[in-house]
Amino acid sequence: MKSPITTHVLDTTRGIPAEGIAVSLQFQSPANDWKKIASGKTNSDGRVHNLLPESHVLQTGIYRLTFETGKYFQSNKVPAFYPYVQIVFEITETNRSYHVPLLLNPYGYSTYRGS
Repeated sequence: MKSPITTHVLDTTRGIPAEGIAVSLQFQSPANDWKKIASGKTNSDGRVHNLLPESHVLQTGIYRLTFETGKYFQSNKVPAFYPYVQIVFEITETNRSYHVPLLLNPYGYSTYRGS
């Protein structure tokens, strides 16, 4: 089974997938607290396979992906402005897949709803 929430990170400065970035996924509770529901590390293709466990039931609501980008740049001996990147998004349909890519460089980033 494929995780209903997937991500990948591309290092746009080097033109390669960003390997070794720690990623965590959180869900916002009705009390506005964040609950960590998954974590992983990007592989050599910049992806985190099976981010959510097979037993996880996707809920509607607000989610947050946190990428530990500072450690990635530090390990590559590149000064960077953002120690981490957080992407917050809302899921309104639980029967769909959600792909949230991160395009990253030392002084900027962008994201979009992928397929």
